[in-house]
Amino acid sequence: MQSGKFKTFYLPLAAIAAIIAGLALSFAWAAGLLGHRTTTRTFLGDSLQHFEPGYRRAHGKGICFTGVFRSSGAAASLSKARFFSQQEFPVIGRFSIGAGDPHAADTSTTTVSMALLLTADDKSQWRMKLNNAPYFPTRNAEGFLAQRSAFEPDPATGQPDPVRVAAFFKEYPEARKAVEYKATASSPSSFAGAQYNVINAFVLLAADGKRQPVRWSMRPRTTLGSLSAGDRAKASRDFLFDDIKQRLAIAPLYWDLTLQLAEAGDPIDDPSQPWPEERKQVIAGTLAVTGVHDQAAGGCRDINFDPTLVPPGIELSNDPVLAARAGIYAHSYNARLREIGLGKATEAVGHGDSH
Repeated sequence: MQSGKFKTFYLPLAAIAAIIAGLALSFAWAAGLLGHRTTTRTFLGDSLQHFEPGYRRAHGKGICFTGVFRSSGAAASLSKARFFSQQEFPVIGRFSIGAGDPHAADTSTTTVSMALLLTADDKSQWRMKLNNAPYFPTRNAEGFLAQRSAFEPDPATGQPDPVRVAAFFKEYPEARKAVEYKATASSPSSFAGAQYNVINAFVLLAADGKRQPVRWSMRPRTTLGSLSAGDRAKASRDFLFDDIKQRLAIAPLYWDLTLQLAEAGDPIDDPSQPWPEERKQVIAGTLAVTGVHDQAAGGCRDINFDPTLVPPGIELSNDPVLAARAGIYAHSYNARLREIGLGKATEAVGHGDSH
């Protein structure tokens, strides 16, 4: 690759490398993928100091919400889970941005997320974690960490080393589309207009034993454009959080839970590969978000939104990233509760400065 072409293609990736690094720090630390904790600490250097006590290790800036989910009944034949047949039930959730720093500006990332805890009348629970990204960068967790290493800037040039990048893409060719997506991703103008996607596949288990692999998304009923470069430059530090408070002070916001049904041959255990858009989709119900509350007192602070905690009628696929995520959420959750219990957590102040 010629030098000019390299600079043209990889210059935007310096910013992506910083995002990848920040996510990988929390991912590696929590999942223990780098071996013994001492080895992890050596690898991460002083970055562990940036995990502010009492906050989530990733997506530290967020806000709780409350609402209800109303089932359409359309998915009841696909799964015996109570959530597809009960008419409605309460929801506790959380909106967040994709930054580890709980005080980060909302323009510091183009990633927004939704987390949910749904509780049915039979006491079963369904926990979800969804992002606006359409797929995971790599086919497994090790690839995610390899990406962080590959895109780390060379001290001599301040840019990623093209040899390491080429080697990474050779081993993980699926990552190219995610890198290009991240380099050109638009900035959401509101939590209200974002579509939130589950990147992993799950399996619905029907009462008759039939199994149906699915992925799902929360699709907004509010249509909003992305943030222009000019608006992004002028946006306030907490514009996403201010916006969602203002909107919900006027009326509830709605998302449709849309299931995408896999067909034979679709990659079930590879979160980096989206399924064809023409796959059958079922609207299983509608989420109504009715209010938001600061995290410290809003009910979501002490919830572990581990997406592997699913009710009877929904099973995990063999996606290796799902297994890694369970460890991530457990480590983060336990660390936060320990810090809060010991009184080490910073007092919550303002929109994003809460736990």
